[in-house]
Amino acid sequence: MKVLKFGGTSVGSVESILSLKAIVEKQAEKQPVIVVVSALGGITDKLLATSQLALKGDDAWKDEFQAMVDRHHKMIDTIITDTRKREKLFNIVDSLFEQLRSIYFGVYLIHDLSNKTQDAIVSYGERLSSNIVATLVQGAKWFDSRDFIKTVQKNHKNILDSELTNRLVRRTFSDLPRVSLVPGFISMDRDSNETTNLGRGGSDYTAAIIAAALDADILEIWTDVDGFMTADPRVIKTAYTINELSYIEAMELCNFGAKVIYPPTIYPVCVKNIPIRVKNTFNPEAEGTIIKAQIDNDSKPIKGISSINGTTLITVTGLSMVGVIGVNRRIFTALADNGISVFMVSQASSENSTSIGVRDQDAKAAVDVLNGEFAKEIETGAMFPMHAESGLATIAIVGENMKHTPGIAGKLFGTLGRSGISVIACAQGASETNISFVVDSTYLRKALNVLHDSFFLSEYKVLNLFVCGVGTVGGQLLEQIHDQYEELKRTKRLKLNVVGIASSKKAIFNRDGIDLATYREELEKAPACNDQLLRDEIIKMNIFNSVFVDCTASKDVAALYQSLIEHNTSVIAANKIAASSSYDNYIKLKETALARGVKFRYETNVGAGLPIIGTINDLRNSGDVILKIEAVLSGTLNFIFNEISADVSFSEAVRRAKEQGYSEPDPRIDLSGKDVIRKLVILSREAGYKVEKADVEKHLFIPDSFFEGSIDDFWQKLPSLDTDFEARRKQLEAEGKRWRFVATFDHGKTSVALKEVGQAHPFYNLEGSNNVVSLTTERYREFPMLIQGYGAGASVTAAGVFANIMSIANV
Repeated sequence: MKVLKFGGTSVGSVESILSLKAIVEKQAEKQPVIVVVSALGGITDKLLATSQLALKGDDAWKDEFQAMVDRHHKMIDTIITDTRKREKLFNIVDSLFEQLRSIYFGVYLIHDLSNKTQDAIVSYGERLSSNIVATLVQGAKWFDSRDFIKTVQKNHKNILDSELTNRLVRRTFSDLPRVSLVPGFISMDRDSNETTNLGRGGSDYTAAIIAAALDADILEIWTDVDGFMTADPRVIKTAYTINELSYIEAMELCNFGAKVIYPPTIYPVCVKNIPIRVKNTFNPEAEGTIIKAQIDNDSKPIKGISSINGTTLITVTGLSMVGVIGVNRRIFTALADNGISVFMVSQASSENSTSIGVRDQDAKAAVDVLNGEFAKEIETGAMFPMHAESGLATIAIVGENMKHTPGIAGKLFGTLGRSGISVIACAQGASETNISFVVDSTYLRKALNVLHDSFFLSEYKVLNLFVCGVGTVGGQLLEQIHDQYEELKRTKRLKLNVVGIASSKKAIFNRDGIDLATYREELEKAPACNDQLLRDEIIKMNIFNSVFVDCTASKDVAALYQSLIEHNTSVIAANKIAASSSYDNYIKLKETALARGVKFRYETNVGAGLPIIGTINDLRNSGDVILKIEAVLSGTLNFIFNEISADVSFSEAVRRAKEQGYSEPDPRIDLSGKDVIRKLVILSREAGYKVEKADVEKHLFIPDSFFEGSIDDFWQKLPSLDTDFEARRKQLEAEGKRWRFVATFDHGKTSVALKEVGQAHPFYNLEGSNNVVSLTTERYREFPMLIQGYGAGASVTAAGVFANIMSIANV
C-alpha cells in the first residue's frame, strides 16, 4: 500500500481537486491507498484571522465566516454531481459549520480565545476538506484522524505519543479499503480527549506517521511544484527539479527554507527506510523528486541551495566566555525555554563570542531573554550586552557528496568574494552536508544566482551583459550575440544574457534579458539616461556575473570603469581612453580588478580583432622581455596610404576612408596620430613600461593648422596638400618604397612617424586597412614575431569584443 498526501493548493480549486480525484482513483486500481488532505488553500489562515476578529469583538468575523461557508458550498456545487451524495455532504458540512459558528460566537461574546479553543477552530479546515474529498473520490471511506493520532502535553506543547499512535493506526487500518480518506494536521490529546493539532505542516506529518506505522511502500507528497528544486525558481530562473535526494539532504534543504515538505515528515519514514516522492498535482506526469537513504550514481557535490531571508544575527560576546563551561548551555536553554528557535550557530575558536541566527520576528525577544540570562555578567563588564544585526539572509548549500570533494568551501567563499559579497558568519558541521553562511540581504539574489551558476547546478552558465553604445561596433556586437545565442547554449552551455543596453541618450534594462531582435524599438521608447544614471542602475541591479561592455569612444563612459569594477562588475572596453589615460589611472583599474577578482579586458584597443595585447601578456607571463615594438596601428592611415595613387589624390583617399567607415566621423582624429599614440602607449604599458602620452615623440605629416577650425574648414583646406603628396608619391614609387605610419617602442623610447619602407621590409606589402605588429623580445631577437591582419572595421572590432566576452565566460 501507499500513502498520498495532498496539500492545500491540491484541494484549493476545482481544477486541482478534480486532478486529485483522477490521481487517487488511478492509483487505487493498483493497490490500496491512504489519502491525507490539508484544508482548502488559505482556509487555515482564514480560520485564525477570523478568530482574532471575534476575539476583538469585531462584527466582521461574521462576513469572514460566511465567505468560508460560501467557498465550500460553491466547491461542492461544482464538483459533486450526484444529487444524493451532494445532499448528504451538505448536511455534514453545514453541521460542521454550525459547530464552528457557535465557537466563534462564544469567543465574540466573552472576548477570550484559549489555546484549546484555537486548536478546535483550526481543526475544521481539514475536517471540511476531507469530507468533501471522501465524497468526491469513488469508493473512498472517511476516517477521523483524532481517533488514532494522539498527542501529549509537554512544556505547553502538543507532542506526538508515538507508541500509542502507531498501535492505533495499525488497529484502525488492519482491514484496508481501496481508498482511505484522512484529514491531516488534526489530532487528539490522549488524556483529555480534546482536539489538538500537529502544528504548521502537520498534514505532511500525519501522512508520514501513518506510512511509518503501516510500513507503506512509499509516501507521496502531492503539492504545487514538480519536486525539490536546486534553488527557489522565483529567484533563479535556471533552477530545475532535483531527481533524487537523500533523507539528510532533504532535511537540510527543508530546514533552510525549501518549503516543499514539513521537516518532521522525514523522520518517521527515514527510520523505516520508506522512500518519499514529491509530485505535482497540476503536472502528475512529471517524475518529481524521490527521497531515500541511498542515491544511485550520485556525482554532484552540491544538490541544492536554500535560504532564509529575514535573518537576525545575535552575537553573545565577552572575555568571561573563554574556557568557561556551560555558557552555550545557558544560551540555548534560555532561548528554548522561551520558545525561540535557533537555526544557525557560529562560534569563534577562542570561545569569546558565539553568534546565533534567528528569524527577525524572534530577534527582540531573543535579545531580551539573553540580556536577562547574562544580566550579572553584563553588569560587571565580564560580558557585553547582546548585539543584534538585522537585514540579513542565511544561505545553505547542501549535498552529502561535499565531504568527498576537496575545496568546496574554498570555491564557495572565492565565488562570493569575486562577486563582492561579504560573508558575515558561517557554520559547517563535521558531516560536511551543509555549509551555511550569513550575508547582507541585499545580496541574497546575487549570491544565490552566482552559487547556482558556479556549482554547475544551472543547466547553463550565465553571463549578464550591459552593452553601452549601439553604433557601428555596438550594433554589430549585439547582432553577433543574437546570431550566436542558441549555438553557445547548445555547444558551450552558455547563456549570454544582455540585461542592459545604452545609447548616448537612452537606456533599457531587464534582469531576465532583452530581446535583441527588437531592442532598437525598445530603446527608442525608453526614458532619457545619462552616464551617472547608467552607472547607478547597473549597481542597483546588483546582478551576478555582470560584465560592462563599452563600445563607445566616450571619456565620460570610460570614467565609470573604476566605480563599476569596485562593485565587482567586469569591464570590456573597445574604448581606448581608460587604458591610455594617466598611468596611475591605468594601474589603479588593473589593480582594483585583480583585487576584486573581476576582469578588465581591452584587447580591441589595439588591432581591433588581432590578438596583440593577449600575445604580449602571454610572452611576459612566460618570462620573456619585450625589447622593441614596431607597428602599423592605424587601419585608417594604412588604408589612406594604400589608396593614394596617380588616380587617387591624398584628399580623395581621406574621403574614401570616411565613407567606407575606416576613419572616425572626424578624420582629423586619425590624421593627428592621436589614435596611434594611444595604442602605442597601451602596448608599451602592456610590455611592462611606465609610459605617458606626453612621452611619445610625434612626427606628423599634416600641418597643425589643419586641426584648427571646423570640420567643414578642414575638408575645404585638405585638397591643398594633394600636389605635395603626389610629388612625394612619385618619388617613392621610383625608389620602390611605400609610406607607412609607424609606431615604435625601442628600449623605453616611444615615437610615431610617417616612414618610407622598402620592398624588403615586412610592412611593405601591408594591404588595405590591415595592421601589423613586430615584436622583438629576448626570445624573438633575431627573427621578431609578426602579428598581421584586419586592424579596423566594425564587424572585426565587434568580434574582438565578443572574444573578450568569451574569455571571461571561460574563466
